[in-house]
Amino acid sequence: MSLALGATALPAAEPDADFFIEGYAGKVSVAQGEEVPLHITTSEAACEIEVARLGAKREVVWQKSGVAGKRQTIPEDASAKGCGWAESIRVPVGAEWKSGYYEVRLKIADAGGKWTLRNRRTAESSAFFIVRQARPGSTSKILLQLATNTYNAYNNWGGFSIYAYNSLSNNAGHRVSFQRPAASQYSRWELPFVQWAEANGYVLEFAANNDLEHHPEMLASYQLVLSVGHDEYWSTPMRDELEDWIGKGGNVAFFSGNTCCWQVRNEDGGNAFTCWKQNYHLDPTFATREYKTLSTLWSHHLVQRPENQLTGVGFLWGGYRRSHGQFMEEPAAYKVHRPDHWIFAGTGLRRDDDLGGKDTIVGYECDGCELEWKDGLPFATSRDGTPKGFEVLATCPVRWHPDDAEWYERWEKGRIGAACLGLYTRGGTVFTAGTTDWAHGLQGGDAAVQRITRNILDRLSQKPV
Repeated sequence: MSLALGATALPAAEPDADFFIEGYAGKVSVAQGEEVPLHITTSEAACEIEVARLGAKREVVWQKSGVAGKRQTIPEDASAKGCGWAESIRVPVGAEWKSGYYEVRLKIADAGGKWTLRNRRTAESSAFFIVRQARPGSTSKILLQLATNTYNAYNNWGGFSIYAYNSLSNNAGHRVSFQRPAASQYSRWELPFVQWAEANGYVLEFAANNDLEHHPEMLASYQLVLSVGHDEYWSTPMRDELEDWIGKGGNVAFFSGNTCCWQVRNEDGGNAFTCWKQNYHLDPTFATREYKTLSTLWSHHLVQRPENQLTGVGFLWGGYRRSHGQFMEEPAAYKVHRPDHWIFAGTGLRRDDDLGGKDTIVGYECDGCELEWKDGLPFATSRDGTPKGFEVLATCPVRWHPDDAEWYERWEKGRIGAACLGLYTRGGTVFTAGTTDWAHGLQGGDAAVQRITRNILDRLSQKPV
């Protein structure tokens, strides 16, 4: 049908197809009573913000609508140096807010066009920050330090992460900034642990990885520090402070795997870090021949500080289970070797029983140590840095993917390692689950995994008599 004489056509596709919102918290970690600056870019003139604590349940603690929005330019080097966006608003963290992980939801909506395309559109993105206890140790003697460095290492917002597989042109970055929209991994590992712990009466206080470096004084207020899930990237000051605290009697439970695998150097006051990984020869530190802070594997022969010295286990003697094409069909379960140990009390487990297979707790990345076997039982050789006296309580075969190992000139090709669950005491006691996926057993309701976790939390969080 043709238009009548003098009629005008309605405007085509009125709504702007460019409809977006993104943002980040200007601080990864704050204490109760402080403020969190939010930096937001959006196509719309106003947006809505909701802040909620993610624990045993999701608790909304702050909301704001009608927050002024504007487009902010994305620098070409945002991945490495941050966005540098202007502050949009500050979230006032209440003194009564519980220590924890807080999700920030950023939302926009409209009703479509005035004349046509009157469909409601919405867009949403998220950011996060962590609230520390203003008086450390006042509600709990257990500190959960979250693997925020790992979140940042895998975040490819702006084009680059520390990994080639998800970076532009398969070219890994070597510096990543926290001052850009985040890609959190909290819900995959730490949240199931927190949900189980809080639902079962455990109170936890929270911190970010870098709080071990920038607020180490808080450690004196705790009996037990936790690492959960995928806690892969550590700086020298983080390690120094925690190891010193262990030496003075502090306890650590690593319900994590691939832990403390790569060394990073924090920069810009903790707003970014550098890690050259396999390309360690390009690290400016390499040319100085002062290798202590070389940003590569902690277990690299130039660094000479394998993570085993801290955790009891490491990735060089570990590897993958049910991931990266390794042991994809076999059960992802531990075999119990020393069932009379106190961590197994009340589980009913016997020697050679399987542990955690229903929920595939051994995966996807696991740590181990060099072993020798006597009368069917494993013993740590301690030649790889594992402390003497480390008790190997359960094991499971794991293996590196060849593509991960070829760059390391001292790698024994085809070696099968073993995820190792165990502990040692040197001042304080250090437990390791040797696997990223321990929390999946809690989430799945595995009675033995839950009891072992209780035994560890109950014993190591108590002040020695």
